[in-house]
Amino acid sequence: MSASAILNLNPQNVWKHFYAITRIPRPTGQMKEITEYVKKIGYDRNLEVKQDKTGNVVIIKPASKGFESKDTVILQAHLDMVPQKNSDVEHDFSKDPIDAYIDGNVVKARSTTLGADNGIGVAMILSIMEDDTLQHPQIEGLFTIDEEEGMDGAFGLQKGFLEGKLMLNLDTEEDGELCVGCAGGADMNITFGFKDDTELEKGDSAYKLSLTGLKGGHSGTQIDLGRANANKLMNRFLKELVRNYEARLASINGGSLRNAIPRESFAVVSIPEQLSDDLQDLVEEYQSLFRKEYAGIEESINFKVEKVDMPKTLLPIEVQDDLINAVEGCPNGVISMLAEFPDTVESSLNLAMVQSSPEKIEVKLLVRSSSESRKEWVCSSVESVFLLAGANVKIENEYPGWQPNAHSDLLHVMEKIYLEKYNERPHVNVIHAGLECGIIQSNVNEDLDIVSFGPTIRGAHSPDEYVEIAAVEKSYEYLLTILEEIG
Repeated sequence: MSASAILNLNPQNVWKHFYAITRIPRPTGQMKEITEYVKKIGYDRNLEVKQDKTGNVVIIKPASKGFESKDTVILQAHLDMVPQKNSDVEHDFSKDPIDAYIDGNVVKARSTTLGADNGIGVAMILSIMEDDTLQHPQIEGLFTIDEEEGMDGAFGLQKGFLEGKLMLNLDTEEDGELCVGCAGGADMNITFGFKDDTELEKGDSAYKLSLTGLKGGHSGTQIDLGRANANKLMNRFLKELVRNYEARLASINGGSLRNAIPRESFAVVSIPEQLSDDLQDLVEEYQSLFRKEYAGIEESINFKVEKVDMPKTLLPIEVQDDLINAVEGCPNGVISMLAEFPDTVESSLNLAMVQSSPEKIEVKLLVRSSSESRKEWVCSSVESVFLLAGANVKIENEYPGWQPNAHSDLLHVMEKIYLEKYNERPHVNVIHAGLECGIIQSNVNEDLDIVSFGPTIRGAHSPDEYVEIAAVEKSYEYLLTILEEIG
């Protein structure tokens, strides 16, 4: 089915904008074209459009007749997307459009992330801005930039840029859920510096190790699914290879984004030629082991080895050993659970990237926690591991969690509307992901009453991402009803 068939889905104006958004390259850091698209929608409707010095855009739509006295409502979504693709696909996220298509009851993309996170939220707001038949209070459509890597847009917001006292964030990814809190986070950036070793062993041959086929996914909302981390698996293998097979590590490249569970890892090693058959056997043994350990979770783990040209340099032995041992010893995944909300992760760690370049190795991790003290403890634990390994450790881009408001009038109204419309209660929860809500609240208005919701999206931050078509229609219908009854 052609991509343009998406334009026939309901609600058509929402899907019209989403399809247009998929044609605009918008990885984090490349925001000019998408912000211009959003601003043009406002200008074309003769609405007030503002852009702050950070790059965030606000479109202001006046209240409908009879709604002038109600509180202004902020509708918020972020403009950037996570650029992830399968290794066998040629796709340049800086210039190529997303190849979105309909697959049964969902919309997905061919071998890349779809960008429904948070493109669907953006499309919903733009649709509301264009529709003069709707009943609503004054709306401030807030489109933040660069959420996926550092939440720069939310951090850049300043008091006075927004007037609203109520905010609907459209970045939750489960139909029927109302989110009232989320985890905070911190980036950990670790570096090993060294001088390349140019003394190669005579009689050694070089091999490339390729670990692929893992699911990956969102390092917050999917961290509790027990999926494999490619960096942990690769370094587990390398530890045995170096210890028992006289191997040397020349380079390593695993993971690509701090907030995505790493799906792939590649390494180049040298090994005595007479042990090459043993290396092949060991790779096959570990592939079977990984598949067995992750049976029912990962269906497509592939671990391969191929001979390559001998590299000109190797990592120094002590740096190689320190790196492998530190990555092997570093915690990863769920650290603690939140007692007040059963089955919700409190704190976690994603060992996101391990990448070498001449004279430097970079390791990047993302720590998430709804508890500030737990976040500090996890960061301290990781810092200790890598300091013992002789690395330089920096903790950066810390952002606060969003604490639940037990007295939220907005939540009360939204629960009531949901029960009346769908004859069931919505699930109110706290999510283990980095929504912008807490940052916006602390920067703009500490009394801002916020609830987050949205349609069902699966596989966010991975090429498996899709959005349920019916859930988009339901979420939009629900949003319009909220705007009619709120305030």
